[in-house]
Amino acid sequence: MSANLDTITLGGGCFWCTEAVYEQVNGVVAVESGYSNGHAHKPSYEQVCSGTTGHNEVVRVKFDTAQISLREVLEIFFVIHDPTTLNRQGNDSGTQYRSGIYFHNAEQERVAREVIAEANEHHRGRVVTELLPEANYSRAEDYHQHYFANHPNQGYCAFVVGPKVEKFRKTFASKALAA
Repeated sequence: MSANLDTITLGGGCFWCTEAVYEQVNGVVAVESGYSNGHAHKPSYEQVCSGTTGHNEVVRVKFDTAQISLREVLEIFFVIHDPTTLNRQGNDSGTQYRSGIYFHNAEQERVAREVIAEANEHHRGRVVTELLPEANYSRAEDYHQHYFANHPNQGYCAFVVGPKVEKFRKTFASKALAA
């Protein structure tokens, strides 16, 4: 099975939202919240939120390519966040909430470029998603991991994360895990 595993790193706003969706996707075997593509070494959540580290809140999505393709992972990504708002998702504002795809190899970059071009056509040229090699990644603190699963009734989760998970389930019913 390990020959079929691949990993992509995605920034689509608050990592709690993105993580919660990908934990519901058939073929995704692991999701880890973290910080990527900034200049500080192993920043804390508070440092990232200050906007001074340059990091993005991201999720590393490990998936089984025998069950789901990178293209499908990225198609989900473009449905569950707004790729047309620079440094913002809903009320979350700052460079740490930017839209980004951080690839791990040349093939991922190629596929991501194709999917971004399609999304850009759909959004009439307004996509601001950055496409870069993953750099300076560090895992977020333990309390951020599986946040929605552990705190579904917390206010932000109930009113922001929950609706994103439902949107995914409705849009990609065939890709969602059985409830």
